[in-house]
Amino acid sequence: MIIKASKRGGARQMAKHLMNGDQNEHVKLHEVSGFASETIGGALNEIHAISKGTRCSRFMFSLSLSPPQNEKVPVAAFEDALTKIEKKLGLEGQPRVIVFHEKHGRRHAHCVWSRIDAKEMKAIDQPFFKNKLKDISKQLYLDHGWQLPKGFIDKSQRNPLNFTRAEWQQAARTNQNPKAIKANLQQCWARSDDKKSFEQALQESGYWLAKGDKRGFVAIDIHGEVYSLTRQLTAKKKEIEKRLGKVDALPSVETVKNEISGKVSKLLKKFMGELDKDHNKELAPLLKTKAAMTLQHRKDRAAQKTYQESRWQKEEALRASKIRKGFKGLWDKLNGSYWKQRKINERETWQAHKRDQAEREELIHKQLEMRQNLQIQFINLLHKKHEQERSTLIRDLSHLKSQDKTKARVATRSKSHGKSQDQGMGFDTPAQDIDFEPEI
Repeated sequence: MIIKASKRGGARQMAKHLMNGDQNEHVKLHEVSGFASETIGGALNEIHAISKGTRCSRFMFSLSLSPPQNEKVPVAAFEDALTKIEKKLGLEGQPRVIVFHEKHGRRHAHCVWSRIDAKEMKAIDQPFFKNKLKDISKQLYLDHGWQLPKGFIDKSQRNPLNFTRAEWQQAARTNQNPKAIKANLQQCWARSDDKKSFEQALQESGYWLAKGDKRGFVAIDIHGEVYSLTRQLTAKKKEIEKRLGKVDALPSVETVKNEISGKVSKLLKKFMGELDKDHNKELAPLLKTKAAMTLQHRKDRAAQKTYQESRWQKEEALRASKIRKGFKGLWDKLNGSYWKQRKINERETWQAHKRDQAEREELIHKQLEMRQNLQIQFINLLHKKHEQERSTLIRDLSHLKSQDKTKARVATRSKSHGKSQDQGMGFDTPAQDIDFEPEI
């Protein structure tokens, strides 16, 4: 399983994220243990309240577990993984909350522990927790027989498309896929060997090279969004400087933004608006199917829950009827038949619990498979097509930008050398009369 974790504060924001039913198709509160409250909000607020007696501002340890996409992973496997993590990080016995999310046909788990030791009134530290979690993650892949990600085998083959929450939000502002952004910038870097070729590759993809506010190399897209090249390329500043030269030679972010904010940006806004309308129109039937599927799946789970509760009550009543009361019950205790029946009832109760759990898991996995098929066969393919269309539009408008620069250079030469020089260059009209504007 891929494990991501962090120490954090913000109890309300965390509770809101865990129970977010808008971004997740199914949200299930699996466990709230070690708290007086039985709700997520109440539990996390308890952690916050206890932390007031300490100096700890990051009083929660938040973690997510994501299994491979095509694997059917039971709840017990998630619980076993969390037990191993608790032991490794010194969080055994700490209050915790476990929530399952389902989205795009995949299920993942979130767990939040209190970092506050209530007896000692101090925070439990987790030194080097990222390295420890990486070891646990690798072991989980081996234990379950899953194919190891390339990054576990060879660090040089680590997936370059990993991104942070900030990168997700940055991409969302311009309706782009953060995976596509990072991959695009890395492709530009891979096919260039000096500053000139890198700038050309960037501009063909709709990005401009600039000097960031912290004297770092950045790329600015046609929307004015700024991307740190050290983060996007997973390369160190010295490595980038070796190929591009000193960062001080580059224009500032503000200068490049002002340059971009002209004609190309206006065209982009217009064309992107038209493109988004077409994309939304294409996606509408699939999103309608997805919404209907999600609603039906929720109804099926609710119906199953109602059926299981009703069956459980009937079975409980039947088991209770096998225990005689009064003098007969007293006699049964004396001759031992009561204790035998009690053990039988306990065994049947446990078997019924495991049966119900297996039925729930079977339904969930069946629904996940249906949802995953819709995502992979239709929605993902359409998203990929839309990304390609956006990239093509940006590249075409970037070429327009290059034409504007060419026009400016020709106009300057015209003023310096006169009309004869223009004719010598193969133009039949003066440079200032050449129209490089596209037909819209």
